[in-house]
Amino acid sequence: MKHSEAHVPLSIPGNDRAFMYYPPLKRVREFVETNWSEPISLADAAGVAAMEASYFSTFFHSKIGIPFSDWLRRIRVSKAIDMIQQEDHSICEVAFAVGFNDLRTFGRAFKRYTNRTPMNYKKACRP
Repeated sequence: MKHSEAHVPLSIPGNDRAFMYYPPLKRVREFVETNWSEPISLADAAGVAAMEASYFSTFFHSKIGIPFSDWLRRIRVSKAIDMIQQEDHSICEVAFAVGFNDLRTFGRAFKRYTNRTPMNYKKACRP
């Protein structure tokens, strides 16, 4: 892998315009942008949107194009990428700092969205 390939940012799919058009989604995005490192459940997000959880789940998916939990994991992996690129933290420190509760879940999510393990990504960023 070339050194420059390691610095490709993770794209977060979704309908960004929907966050501006629908006030409940705008509130949820602002909440997540402020609290991404903390535990955030679907119920928490639904509460911020002032919706019942199952309705919020359907609403979010229909307007953004991906489920809320997938969107949140992508944001956290994106933050992890930033941390790995900017400073020399252990993978464990990064995982917990971006809001994952265990290393295995972090590793699976990271690999799912980047096609690399966190350690391989770190090695590519910091040869």
